[in-house]
Amino acid sequence: MKFLKSMAVVLAAYTIISCNSKVDKSKIDYDLVSDDDGILVEKFDSTQVDINKYNKNNMIYKVGISFKYDFEHLTTTGEKKYFKIDDNREGWEFVSSEAEDSLVVKSLIIQVMNGNPMAQFIPDYNQTAIAYKLIPGIPFTMSGVIENEANIWVHPPREHYFSILELNPFPYIKAPYEIGTQWNWKLKIGSQWADHRWKIWEGNIENNYHYEITNKVKLQTNFGELVCLVIESTAESSLGTTHLTTYFNANYGFVKLNYTNIDGSRTHLELSEHWQK
Repeated sequence: MKFLKSMAVVLAAYTIISCNSKVDKSKIDYDLVSDDDGILVEKFDSTQVDINKYNKNNMIYKVGISFKYDFEHLTTTGEKKYFKIDDNREGWEFVSSEAEDSLVVKSLIIQVMNGNPMAQFIPDYNQTAIAYKLIPGIPFTMSGVIENEANIWVHPPREHYFSILELNPFPYIKAPYEIGTQWNWKLKIGSQWADHRWKIWEGNIENNYHYEITNKVKLQTNFGELVCLVIESTAESSLGTTHLTTYFNANYGFVKLNYTNIDGSRTHLELSEHWQK
């Protein structure tokens, strides 16, 4: 998948956890094709000009829905940290968990956008657009979502501190959504994501990912007890190995994400709010 096309991608499925319903094939007006890296994406007839064509089959990431994730960074010694965006909105620094400031980031919001705003930059953009919002008043960044019956793939937030996640496995699940399903994937990561606070490199490195659905659990959340599939994943490159454990629910998507970063620190994200605009 090309760099810009491999932004945040979320693919929601129809035959998900504990759900026996099947896709109504009479309503499908696309084919599923493999992109450069093996992720299945929708391909429409050239006459299909609906600006929401990549959005209308979404079952989790529907237009206008927002997901709020609480976040924490844990150092290699277990100390909890957040990060603060500097006054010019370009840099950032770690701060203690007790820090109180309007520019300290302790959560982020993912909002599913209407239409295909990324097409102004990439004419053949084939994903649902999502906006990442860190702090009110600070311009948001965009990535993409692909949602269909075959797989779910998510690009994590990448702004400021969150660029550390670029070296980790991305949230990803493939059908059949059942314990024992395994798959691989790979992606080149450029040095624009390097940072002296975790790892420096030059040029591109290639991450090789392995995923497996290992368990089905009941998770206590802000939305009550949710049945989730547990996906264990690793990413290996010349820089080392990173890990991600995700908890995926049929209605809310990835509700909990536990990362082990390239420097041994950890990043935790947990869904705390969910609403429709």
